[in-house]
Amino acid sequence: MSPPPDGEILARPFGAASRADLLGNYFAGSTVEPGLAWQDVYRLLLWIDRTTGLAHCYESDKAQPGRAWYARSLTFHAWAAAELGAHPPDLGSHIDWLFRRATERLAAAAVAQRETRARAADAQREPWAGQGLPEPGDDPELRDILERVMDPDPARRPPGDRVRQVMQEIQAHFAAENRRKNLLGEGFEDVIAAILTRLPGDRPGVYSRRFLHEIPGFRTPPVAEKPRRVDLGIVAPGGYRSLVSVKWSVRADREEQFGVDFDTYARLEESGEDFSFALLTNEFDAARLVSACTRRAPGRRLFDQVVHVNPDGVLAVYSGASRGAAAELPELVLSGRLIPLSRWLELVSA
Repeated sequence: MSPPPDGEILARPFGAASRADLLGNYFAGSTVEPGLAWQDVYRLLLWIDRTTGLAHCYESDKAQPGRAWYARSLTFHAWAAAELGAHPPDLGSHIDWLFRRATERLAAAAVAQRETRARAADAQREPWAGQGLPEPGDDPELRDILERVMDPDPARRPPGDRVRQVMQEIQAHFAAENRRKNLLGEGFEDVIAAILTRLPGDRPGVYSRRFLHEIPGFRTPPVAEKPRRVDLGIVAPGGYRSLVSVKWSVRADREEQFGVDFDTYARLEESGEDFSFALLTNEFDAARLVSACTRRAPGRRLFDQVVHVNPDGVLAVYSGASRGAAAELPELVLSGRLIPLSRWLELVSA
C-alpha cells in the first residue's frame, strides 16, 4: 500500500506532483508492454461525455444525438468497450482513472478545509446576522430546478440544509469537471512519459515539458528570444533524438504552431545530427489527421511520425467512409504514415 499523499499533493490534487504520485500508484513499479500501452492511456485518460453518456472521441457539441458524430461516438464506445474487456454500459468504470483519483483527492482536501473555512465564514458573516444574506452555495436557479422535481407536498420535501448540500455537491462536480482540460493537457504528456520510463529493456532518456536547450544537442536561444518548452524530448540509448508535440486533440491554433515550433528546433540544433519531429495525438477528426500526415516544411515532411493512441479506433469510427479525408485514412495507416502508439514506442526505444 502506498503512503498517504503529503500536504502539497492534497493542496493541488490536479497538479504535477499529484499526477506523478497517482501514476506511480497506477503502474506500481511494473513494466509496460508497447503493444498494450494504448490501453493504459485510455484507462487513465479516456472519459465519458456526460451529455451523451458515451466515451468521448470528438467535440461534445458535434456529438449530440441526431448529429453525425453521435453515430460515430456510439461506434467508438462499443469498440473501446470491446477492446478494454468491458460491457458497454460499464465502460465508464474502466476508464478515466487519473481524473477520478484526482477528484477523490480534491474531495478529501475540501473535507479537510471545510471545518476551518466554515468557522472563518461564520465570523465573517456575523456583522450581517439577521439580514437574510444568501448562504454559500445557494444558487436560486439551481434550487428552482431541484424544487420542480421534488415532491409538491412541503412536508415530504428534504430540509433546506439538505437541499443546499445537494446544490453544493452538484457545483463541486461541475467545478471538478472544468479541471479536465488542464489534466488532459499536461496529464497526457505525463502518461506518455511514465510509459516511456517503464518500457522493458534499455529505456530512452525522457525530458518532459523541458526547455529546448535542456535537451542534449540544442543550444540556448538568443537573449532577446523567449526559451521554448518542448512537450516531450526523447534521447534513445543509440543516440536517436525526437522532439514530440503531445496533443490529445489538434485544434486550428495548434496546427499553426507546429510549423513555428519546428523552425525553432531546427535553428537551435547545434550537434549537427538529425533529430525526429513527431506528433502524438488522440485526434479523431479525419481532416486534421490527414493534414498532419501530409503537411510539409521546406524540403521535407513536417512530422517524421504522426502517432495515434490507436488508429484502429479511428478506422472503426470511419468504417465504410468513401469520400473526403476519411477515405484517405486506411491508406495512411497501411502505409505507416499514421502509426499506432505501440509501433512508435518500439521505434524510440530501439
